[in-house]
Amino acid sequence: MSLSSMIISRDWQEVSVLECILSGLHIDVDVESELDRAWIRLKKSKVDAVIVDCDSDGTRHFLRKLLTTLPGAAPVVIASGSPNKNVLRGTGATFVVEKPVSVEAAVHTLSAARNLIMNERLRYYRESLDLSASLTRHTGKRMKARVVNISKGGLKIVSRQPLSFAEKIRVNFSLPDMRSTVHADGKVAWADSNGNAGIRFMQIDPALAKKLELWVEQRYFQSGDVS
Repeated sequence: MSLSSMIISRDWQEVSVLECILSGLHIDVDVESELDRAWIRLKKSKVDAVIVDCDSDGTRHFLRKLLTTLPGAAPVVIASGSPNKNVLRGTGATFVVEKPVSVEAAVHTLSAARNLIMNERLRYYRESLDLSASLTRHTGKRMKARVVNISKGGLKIVSRQPLSFAEKIRVNFSLPDMRSTVHADGKVAWADSNGNAGIRFMQIDPALAKKLELWVEQRYFQSGDVS
């Protein structure tokens, strides 16, 4: 499943450019030309991004109402309009695109918006797993553990020997369908006496961290958990 967006505009040239770019970013698009109809739809269903053409009458009031009444319905709001950044930024939009909309500017802005949406979505997402891992404690002692779930920022493990809160630890494990072995320095965020512990990644190779993030994102969409 993909992310979702709504374009509110009567400028069909603008709509055409934005639809094409959003499709390339795997973001579904609905288009509304009337603010009243758009408001009714937004109250009934959540979308990830709302793109509002501020050259239309009433859009600034619409944006204020959207941001104050339905903040959770559109975590990213993008305002477009005639070239006047100060006026557009005064709408409270997260991102601004000037008109006429250029492909280069729109790709840059919409890509940044998608990254923001995904960072928020993946912040709380945990992919359930059951695989072996090797831990190296701060004392140099090595031990085996099982990875129970993983996020882009850390993992939950269970081991025979309980870990200590705030203990520094190095983890090594391999993920399904990912060629690179994950090596990361972490810190115990929480632990109990039964060997359950949460480890937050503190230091990981940037290229490896990106691969891990993409792996988690792929699993997130495969899970269908995009409500």
